[in-house]
Amino acid sequence: MDKDIKKSISATDKDAQYDEKAKNLLGHKIILAHILVKTIDEFKGMNPKDVVQYIEGEPYISTVPVDAGSTNVEKEQDGEKVIGLNTENSELNEGLVRFDIIFYVRMKDGLSQVIVNIEAQKAEPSAYDIINRAVFYVSRMISSQKGREFVNSNYNDIKRVYSIWICMNMSQNCMNYIHFTQESVVGTYQWKGDIDLANIVLIGLAENLPEKEERYELHRLLGALLSAKLNVDEKFDIIGNEFDIPLESDIRKDVNDMCNLSQGIKEQAYVEGTENGIAIGKQEGIAETIIKMSRKGYEAEQISDILDMTAEEVREIIENE
Repeated sequence: MDKDIKKSISATDKDAQYDEKAKNLLGHKIILAHILVKTIDEFKGMNPKDVVQYIEGEPYISTVPVDAGSTNVEKEQDGEKVIGLNTENSELNEGLVRFDIIFYVRMKDGLSQVIVNIEAQKAEPSAYDIINRAVFYVSRMISSQKGREFVNSNYNDIKRVYSIWICMNMSQNCMNYIHFTQESVVGTYQWKGDIDLANIVLIGLAENLPEKEERYELHRLLGALLSAKLNVDEKFDIIGNEFDIPLESDIRKDVNDMCNLSQGIKEQAYVEGTENGIAIGKQEGIAETIIKMSRKGYEAEQISDILDMTAEEVREIIENE
Protein backbone atom coordinates (compact mmCIF):
# COMPACT_ATOMS: atom_id res chain seq x y z
CA MET A 1 0.00 0.00 0.00
CA ASP A 2 1.22 3.52 -0.81
CA LYS A 3 2.95 5.00 2.26
CA ASP A 4 0.93 8.24 2.08
CA ILE A 5 -2.31 6.23 2.05
CA LYS A 6 -1.06 4.24 5.03
CA LYS A 7 -0.29 7.42 6.96
CA SER A 8 -3.64 8.97 6.09
CA ILE A 9 -5.46 5.85 7.25
CA SER A 10 -3.37 5.79 10.43
CA ALA A 11 -4.07 9.44 11.19
CA THR A 12 -7.77 9.05 10.45
CA ASP A 13 -7.92 5.98 12.65
CA LYS A 14 -6.29 7.86 15.52
CA ASP A 15 -8.75 10.74 15.09
CA ALA A 16 -11.67 8.30 15.05
CA GLN A 17 -10.38 6.58 18.18
CA TYR A 18 -9.91 9.99 19.84
CA ASP A 19 -13.51 10.95 19.00
CA GLU A 20 -14.80 7.66 20.38
CA LYS A 21 -12.78 8.00 23.59
CA ALA A 22 -14.00 11.58 24.02
CA LYS A 23 -17.61 10.38 23.77
CA ASN A 24 -16.96 7.52 26.21
CA LEU A 25 -15.34 9.90 28.67
CA LEU A 26 -18.18 12.41 28.47
CA GLY A 27 -20.64 9.51 28.76
CA HIS A 28 -19.66 8.66 32.35
CA LYS A 29 -22.68 9.45 34.52
CA ILE A 30 -20.76 11.65 36.96
CA ILE A 31 -19.50 13.78 34.04
CA LEU A 32 -23.01 13.99 32.58
CA ALA A 33 -24.28 15.03 36.02
CA HIS A 34 -21.81 17.94 36.10
CA ILE A 35 -23.12 19.02 32.68
CA LEU A 36 -26.76 18.76 33.79
CA VAL A 37 -26.13 20.86 36.91
CA LYS A 38 -24.84 23.72 34.75
CA THR A 39 -27.37 23.50 31.91
CA ILE A 40 -30.80 22.39 33.24
CA ASP A 41 -32.58 24.71 35.68
CA GLU A 42 -34.09 21.94 37.81
CA PHE A 43 -30.63 20.67 38.77
CA LYS A 44 -28.80 23.98 39.22
CA GLY A 45 -27.14 24.30 42.61
CA MET A 46 -27.28 20.56 43.29
CA ASN A 47 -24.27 18.38 44.03
CA PRO A 48 -23.55 16.44 40.82
CA LYS A 49 -23.20 13.24 42.85
CA ASP A 50 -26.86 13.63 43.84
CA VAL A 51 -27.89 14.14 40.20
CA VAL A 52 -26.37 10.84 39.00
CA GLN A 53 -29.37 8.91 40.33
CA TYR A 54 -31.70 10.80 37.98
CA ILE A 55 -29.89 9.58 34.84
CA GLU A 56 -31.91 6.56 33.76
CA GLY A 57 -30.19 3.43 32.51
CA GLU A 58 -26.95 3.65 30.58
CA PRO A 59 -26.41 6.51 28.10
CA TYR A 60 -26.50 5.45 24.44
CA ILE A 61 -23.14 6.33 22.86
CA SER A 62 -22.88 6.44 19.05
CA THR A 63 -25.69 3.89 18.67
CA VAL A 64 -28.95 5.78 18.03
CA PRO A 65 -29.35 7.07 14.42
CA VAL A 66 -30.40 10.69 13.87
CA ASP A 67 -31.80 10.07 10.38
CA ALA A 68 -35.55 10.23 9.83
CA GLY A 69 -37.21 6.84 10.12
CA SER A 70 -34.19 5.26 11.82
CA THR A 71 -34.27 6.63 15.37
CA ASN A 72 -36.97 4.23 16.55
CA VAL A 73 -37.38 0.48 16.22
CA GLU A 74 -40.34 -1.76 16.94
CA LYS A 75 -39.57 -4.50 19.46
CA GLU A 76 -41.48 -7.25 21.21
CA GLN A 77 -41.49 -7.10 24.99
CA ASP A 78 -43.53 -9.41 27.23
CA GLY A 79 -45.53 -10.52 24.23
CA GLU A 80 -46.42 -6.96 23.23
CA LYS A 81 -45.02 -4.75 20.49
CA VAL A 82 -43.34 -1.60 21.79
CA ILE A 83 -41.38 1.16 20.10
CA GLY A 84 -38.01 2.12 21.56
CA LEU A 85 -34.80 3.83 20.56
CA ASN A 86 -33.09 1.99 17.73
CA THR A 87 -29.93 0.50 19.24
CA GLU A 88 -30.13 -3.06 17.92
CA ASN A 89 -29.83 -2.75 14.13
CA SER A 90 -26.40 -1.12 13.82
CA GLU A 91 -25.46 -3.37 10.89
CA LEU A 92 -28.60 -2.47 8.96
CA ASN A 93 -28.05 1.23 9.67
CA GLU A 94 -24.33 1.29 8.88
CA GLY A 95 -23.20 4.72 7.71
CA LEU A 96 -26.07 6.66 9.28
CA VAL A 97 -25.34 9.76 11.35
CA ARG A 98 -25.76 8.95 15.03
CA PHE A 99 -26.25 10.96 18.20
CA ASP A 100 -22.93 11.14 20.07
CA ILE A 101 -24.65 10.59 23.42
CA ILE A 102 -28.36 10.44 24.18
CA PHE A 103 -30.09 9.50 27.43
CA TYR A 104 -33.21 9.98 29.57
CA VAL A 105 -33.21 12.01 32.78
CA ARG A 106 -35.90 11.70 35.44
CA MET A 107 -36.84 15.03 36.99
CA LYS A 108 -36.82 15.59 40.75
CA ASP A 109 -40.63 15.25 40.87
CA GLY A 110 -40.12 11.55 40.12
CA LEU A 111 -42.64 11.66 37.25
CA SER A 112 -41.54 13.75 34.28
CA GLN A 113 -38.58 12.97 32.03
CA VAL A 114 -36.40 14.93 29.65
CA ILE A 115 -34.25 13.59 26.83
CA VAL A 116 -30.69 14.90 26.65
CA ASN A 117 -28.26 14.73 23.75
CA ILE A 118 -24.56 15.62 24.07
CA GLU A 119 -22.46 16.35 20.97
CA ALA A 120 -18.68 16.88 20.99
CA GLN A 121 -16.93 18.86 18.25
CA LYS A 122 -13.17 19.42 17.89
CA ALA A 123 -13.91 22.92 16.63
CA GLU A 124 -16.80 25.03 15.39
CA PRO A 125 -17.68 23.50 12.00
CA SER A 126 -16.80 25.50 8.91
CA ALA A 127 -18.96 23.55 6.44
CA TYR A 128 -22.26 24.60 8.09
CA ASP A 129 -23.58 26.77 10.93
CA ILE A 130 -23.69 24.75 14.13
CA ILE A 131 -27.00 26.24 15.31
CA ASN A 132 -28.69 24.94 12.17
CA ARG A 133 -27.49 21.42 12.88
CA ALA A 134 -28.51 21.72 16.55
CA VAL A 135 -32.02 22.80 15.49
CA PHE A 136 -32.21 19.71 13.27
CA TYR A 137 -31.17 17.49 16.18
CA VAL A 138 -33.74 18.85 18.65
CA SER A 139 -36.38 18.63 15.92
CA ARG A 140 -35.54 14.94 15.38
CA MET A 141 -35.53 14.32 19.13
CA ILE A 142 -39.06 15.71 19.30
CA SER A 143 -40.55 14.27 16.09
CA SER A 144 -39.19 10.78 16.80
CA GLN A 145 -41.19 10.67 20.04
CA LYS A 146 -44.42 10.08 18.12
CA GLY A 147 -45.25 6.40 18.53
CA ARG A 148 -42.59 6.04 21.24
CA GLU A 149 -43.43 8.63 23.92
CA PHE A 150 -46.90 9.62 22.70
CA VAL A 151 -49.50 8.32 20.24
CA ASN A 152 -52.14 9.84 17.99
CA SER A 153 -52.71 13.50 18.91
CA ASN A 154 -51.53 13.39 22.52
CA TYR A 155 -49.04 16.19 21.92
CA ASN A 156 -49.11 17.21 25.59
CA ASP A 157 -47.09 14.05 26.29
CA ILE A 158 -44.08 15.29 24.31
CA LYS A 159 -40.98 15.21 26.49
CA ARG A 160 -38.70 18.21 26.77
CA VAL A 161 -35.39 17.78 24.92
CA TYR A 162 -31.94 19.28 25.30
CA SER A 163 -29.18 19.19 22.69
CA ILE A 164 -25.89 20.26 24.30
CA TRP A 165 -22.94 20.97 21.98
CA ILE A 166 -19.38 21.08 23.30
CA CYS A 167 -16.99 22.78 20.86
CA MET A 168 -13.25 22.67 21.53
CA ASN A 169 -10.51 25.01 20.34
CA MET A 170 -12.68 28.12 20.47
CA SER A 171 -11.33 31.67 20.78
CA GLN A 172 -13.01 32.06 24.18
CA ASN A 173 -14.86 30.13 26.87
CA CYS A 174 -18.55 30.71 26.34
CA MET A 175 -22.02 29.24 26.81
CA ASN A 176 -25.22 30.18 24.94
CA TYR A 177 -28.79 29.03 25.56
CA ILE A 178 -31.23 28.93 22.63
CA HIS A 179 -34.94 28.28 23.13
CA PHE A 180 -38.44 29.36 22.10
CA THR A 181 -40.09 32.53 23.42
CA GLN A 182 -43.67 33.78 23.01
CA GLU A 183 -44.07 37.45 22.12
CA SER A 184 -47.39 39.27 21.85
CA VAL A 185 -47.59 41.14 18.55
CA VAL A 186 -51.31 42.05 18.63
CA GLY A 187 -53.26 41.89 21.88
CA THR A 188 -52.15 40.28 25.14
CA TYR A 189 -53.48 36.73 24.72
CA GLN A 190 -51.04 34.02 25.80
CA TRP A 191 -51.43 30.76 23.89
CA LYS A 192 -51.33 27.52 25.85
CA GLY A 193 -48.47 25.10 25.44
CA ASP A 194 -44.96 24.23 26.55
CA ILE A 195 -42.59 26.59 24.79
CA ASP A 196 -39.69 25.03 26.68
CA LEU A 197 -39.84 21.73 24.76
CA ALA A 198 -36.80 22.41 22.55
CA ASN A 199 -33.56 23.56 24.18
CA ILE A 200 -30.10 24.06 22.69
CA VAL A 201 -26.99 24.76 24.76
CA LEU A 202 -23.72 25.68 23.04
CA ILE A 203 -20.56 25.37 25.15
CA GLY A 204 -17.32 26.76 23.73
CA LEU A 205 -13.99 25.64 25.20
CA ALA A 206 -10.92 27.83 24.68
CA GLU A 207 -7.59 26.12 24.01
CA ASN A 208 -6.23 27.08 27.43
CA LEU A 209 -7.99 26.19 30.68
CA PRO A 210 -9.76 29.09 32.42
CA GLU A 211 -8.86 30.10 35.96
CA LYS A 212 -10.70 28.56 38.89
CA GLU A 213 -13.86 30.66 38.92
CA GLU A 214 -17.43 29.56 39.58
CA ARG A 215 -18.71 30.70 36.19
CA TYR A 216 -16.03 28.64 34.45
CA GLU A 217 -16.40 25.45 36.52
CA LEU A 218 -17.90 23.38 33.71
CA HIS A 219 -15.46 24.79 31.15
CA ARG A 220 -12.53 23.91 33.39
CA LEU A 221 -13.77 20.33 33.92
CA LEU A 222 -14.55 19.69 30.25
CA GLY A 223 -11.37 21.45 29.17
CA ALA A 224 -9.30 19.22 31.45
CA LEU A 225 -11.04 16.07 30.22
CA LEU A 226 -10.61 16.88 26.53
CA SER A 227 -7.36 18.85 26.52
CA ALA A 228 -4.60 17.70 24.20
CA LYS A 229 -2.06 19.78 26.12
CA LEU A 230 -2.38 18.47 29.70
CA ASN A 231 -0.68 15.25 30.70
CA VAL A 232 -2.41 12.45 32.58
CA ASP A 233 -1.31 13.56 36.05
CA GLU A 234 -2.47 17.13 35.44
CA LYS A 235 -5.86 15.85 34.28
CA PHE A 236 -6.21 13.54 37.29
CA ASP A 237 -5.31 16.38 39.65
CA ILE A 238 -8.06 18.64 38.29
CA ILE A 239 -10.70 15.92 37.92
CA GLY A 240 -10.05 14.27 41.27
CA ASN A 241 -8.99 17.12 43.56
CA GLU A 242 -10.88 20.12 42.19
CA PHE A 243 -14.11 18.34 41.27
CA ASP A 244 -13.99 15.44 43.72
CA ILE A 245 -14.79 12.95 40.96
CA PRO A 246 -13.86 9.38 41.96
CA LEU A 247 -11.11 8.24 39.62
CA GLU A 248 -12.47 4.76 39.04
CA SER A 249 -10.60 2.38 36.78
CA ASP A 250 -12.79 2.99 33.71
CA ILE A 251 -12.40 6.78 33.92
CA ARG A 252 -8.65 6.39 34.48
CA LYS A 253 -8.42 4.15 31.41
CA ASP A 254 -10.37 6.55 29.18
CA VAL A 255 -8.25 9.53 30.30
CA ASN A 256 -5.03 7.55 29.72
CA ASP A 257 -6.17 6.38 26.30
CA MET A 258 -7.12 9.90 25.23
CA CYS A 259 -3.73 11.27 26.31
CA ASN A 260 -1.94 8.52 24.40
CA LEU A 261 -4.04 9.13 21.28
CA SER A 262 -3.46 12.89 21.48
CA GLN A 263 0.27 12.28 21.60
CA GLY A 264 0.01 9.81 18.71
CA ILE A 265 -1.84 12.35 16.55
CA LYS A 266 0.77 15.01 17.30
CA GLU A 267 3.65 12.66 16.48
CA GLN A 268 1.99 11.55 13.23
CA ALA A 269 1.50 15.19 12.19
CA TYR A 270 5.10 16.03 13.07
CA VAL A 271 6.43 13.15 10.97
CA GLU A 272 4.28 14.15 7.99
CA GLY A 273 5.36 17.76 8.35
CA THR A 274 9.09 17.08 8.58
CA GLU A 275 9.59 14.40 5.94
CA ASN A 276 11.06 15.32 2.54
CA GLY A 277 13.44 17.76 4.18
CA ILE A 278 10.80 20.16 5.50
CA ALA A 279 11.99 21.54 8.85
CA ILE A 280 9.24 22.81 11.12
CA GLY A 281 11.67 24.97 13.05
CA LYS A 282 12.69 26.93 9.94
CA GLN A 283 10.53 29.89 9.00
CA GLU A 284 10.68 29.15 5.25
CA GLY A 285 9.23 25.69 5.75
CA ILE A 286 6.31 26.52 8.04
CA ALA A 287 3.84 27.53 5.31
CA GLU A 288 4.61 24.41 3.27
CA THR A 289 4.21 22.26 6.38
CA ILE A 290 0.84 23.84 7.21
CA ILE A 291 -0.46 23.32 3.67
CA LYS A 292 0.74 19.71 3.63
CA MET A 293 -0.92 18.97 6.97
CA SER A 294 -4.12 20.70 5.84
CA ARG A 295 -4.25 18.50 2.74
CA LYS A 296 -3.88 15.48 5.01
CA GLY A 297 -7.08 16.50 6.77
CA TYR A 298 -5.80 18.18 9.92
CA GLU A 299 -7.97 21.00 11.27
CA ALA A 300 -6.48 24.49 11.67
CA GLU A 301 -6.81 24.15 15.45
CA GLN A 302 -4.79 20.90 15.47
CA ILE A 303 -2.06 22.41 13.29
CA SER A 304 -1.89 25.56 15.44
CA ASP A 305 -1.52 23.45 18.58
CA ILE A 306 1.34 21.42 17.07
CA LEU A 307 3.21 24.42 15.60
CA ASP A 308 2.51 26.76 18.55
CA MET A 309 0.70 29.30 16.36
CA THR A 310 -2.76 30.82 16.48
CA ALA A 311 -5.53 29.15 14.50
CA GLU A 312 -6.09 32.46 12.69
CA GLU A 313 -2.49 32.50 11.43
CA VAL A 314 -2.83 28.92 10.20
CA ARG A 315 -6.12 29.66 8.40
CA GLU A 316 -4.59 32.72 6.70
CA ILE A 317 -1.73 30.62 5.31
CA ILE A 318 -4.14 27.95 4.07
CA GLU A 319 -6.46 30.51 2.46
CA ASN A 320 -3.53 32.26 0.75
CA GLU A 321 -2.12 29.03 -0.67
